[in-house]
Amino acid sequence: MLKAIFTWWNGATLGQRFHIGRRGVFVGQDGYGNRYFEARDNSDSYDRHKRRWVIYNGYAEASKVPAEWSGWLHYTLDEPPTRAPLKRREWEKDTLPNLTGTVHAWRPQGSLTRGGERPAATSDYQAWSPE
Repeated sequence: MLKAIFTWWNGATLGQRFHIGRRGVFVGQDGYGNRYFEARDNSDSYDRHKRRWVIYNGYAEASKVPAEWSGWLHYTLDEPPTRAPLKRREWEKDTLPNLTGTVHAWRPQGSLTRGGERPAATSDYQAWSPE
């Protein structure tokens, strides 16, 4: 209960849930479990648009929002993906969350977190020197 009151990075706080529940309408949910809402009217708007919110399922990380929902949140798309789904192309990959700072982050060879051993330099590089 205290986590829901004081931490914003674990979903939404109690205050946010109350405000969104009072002012918003549920629009849809993505594959990650994130829930999307839109304001009933534009009375608390900054730019005449209805406000749009996402309540993250778990840790609040913007890269966990799929492209189609991100487009809707940022007013690139007028209709949410639940009403007008985007056509998926064969070359498109699935959305992956940003893994930087986690144990699953990419660590190149030579990284201190991977042992710090760099491969030997090849001789195909020649340093520039002014004439």
